[in-house]
Amino acid sequence: MISAVSRRRALRGLAGIAGAVGLAELVSRTGLVDQTLIPPISVVLQRAGGLFTDPEFTDGVVATLEGWATGLLLAVAAGVLLGLLLGEVRWLGTAARPIVEFCRTLSPVSLIPLAIVLFPVTFQMKVFLTCFAAVWPILINTLYALRDVDPVAKETLRSFGFGPLAVLWRVSLPAAAPFITTGIRIAASVGLIVIVSSELLAGDGTGIGGYIMTTQSSGGHTDLMLAAALWTGILGMLVNSGLVQLERRAFRWHDRKAAA
Repeated sequence: MISAVSRRRALRGLAGIAGAVGLAELVSRTGLVDQTLIPPISVVLQRAGGLFTDPEFTDGVVATLEGWATGLLLAVAAGVLLGLLLGEVRWLGTAARPIVEFCRTLSPVSLIPLAIVLFPVTFQMKVFLTCFAAVWPILINTLYALRDVDPVAKETLRSFGFGPLAVLWRVSLPAAAPFITTGIRIAASVGLIVIVSSELLAGDGTGIGGYIMTTQSSGGHTDLMLAAALWTGILGMLVNSGLVQLERRAFRWHDRKAAA
């Protein structure tokens, strides 16, 4: 059952969206923006509603989501496992820290030309870039979460004869799980941005990014370009909202602890 607070938040969000749409429409209709360059938001929304009857666009959405989901799953596996290893083995974590700090600052977008050369198959290229972009928020959140695990709880378990793996499974991982999930949520949004960017530059016409480039090169259909970009934002918002709800349901005890 939806609470009154949730309903008020939803209504405020809808009011904000309606206000932004109304303002954009007003700016366009009053001539402040050239409609031949940027069409009115009402036209963009109409085009966005009709895109899902376009097989080329729906195939592009499926291709983007397949590459994004594959890259994200690989990033979750690599980020969590590497984070646990570097977080629990102190000397290894100290030795690897400069490499991690350097790699996390690399822009995945700047690696797109290199990835195009290295991976002749576009799907592999997109998966690699998505994984590279998404792994760092997960890895960093895992490392910081492990540092905040209660040392008393770990020592108590060790005093009863439990080994390192048992301590990791029974104490460290449950305590770090909410923060790891937050890292996954951030990584999901970052990965979606990167995969669409890679599709824009790949030039083979696949995915949402490929659809945007096709509409631009086939006559500069700005309304369709903006409609496709709008759906990218909607997909990102839906993914984030879904992961937030999953996080709240899985870690209700953490929310109550934080509120206390």
